[in-house]
Amino acid sequence: MTAMTTKPDDEIGTGPLARWSAVVYWFLVVEAMLVLTSAPGLVLLQLLDRDVSNIPLVALACVPVGPSVAAALFAWRVFARDRDLSPARHFWRGYRLDVLDVLRWWVPTLAVLAVVAVNLTHLGAAGIPPVLGVALGAIALLLLLWSGHALVLSALFSFRTRDVARLGAYYLAGKPLVTLGLGSVLVLTAAAAYASDWLLVLLAAPLTYLYARTAAPVVAAAEAQFTA
Repeated sequence: MTAMTTKPDDEIGTGPLARWSAVVYWFLVVEAMLVLTSAPGLVLLQLLDRDVSNIPLVALACVPVGPSVAAALFAWRVFARDRDLSPARHFWRGYRLDVLDVLRWWVPTLAVLAVVAVNLTHLGAAGIPPVLGVALGAIALLLLLWSGHALVLSALFSFRTRDVARLGAYYLAGKPLVTLGLGSVLVLTAAAAYASDWLLVLLAAPLTYLYARTAAPVVAAAEAQFTA
């Protein structure tokens, strides 16, 4: 995918105030778009108690989040390359292009994570040995980190689902510093969610921007290998 070219009337002024105003505007608009496209899941989450019995419903609530974050990544790429004053237009373009590609692997991934989470929270009742619990935890972590790579690839490139899966696994080990960075973003996201659902919502735009910056080496490597 390639970013849309800017129109002359969308260009940002050259003064520092104009540039900083444009940055604030971008963050506010992307934040609003993230909340809007994730709204069905956010509403469901507000109706749920923080109880392990609701894990499958939490996974269901996360379904809209994947395409929403992918669209934000698409918009942030435009922000980094050719900044203008049309963030909503770029976000919606990314959403339209990415939604089906992301959902093809995002939904099965959430289902697997939900199954793993249910098993981890019922180790004793299910008679699962502790060592197997550690293995399940490791699998869940690897799957989350793989998803971090896969989501960037789905957001910014027109790869087939199986190629996204393969490349996500490749960059998981091939770009260890990026994988570590994605893990840090994941920890920050989890900490914000643990503190308050509303804090996570308020930090959605900065977190997705940090995500996009962290994943930049993977994007550059994929571009060099497949689009050069």
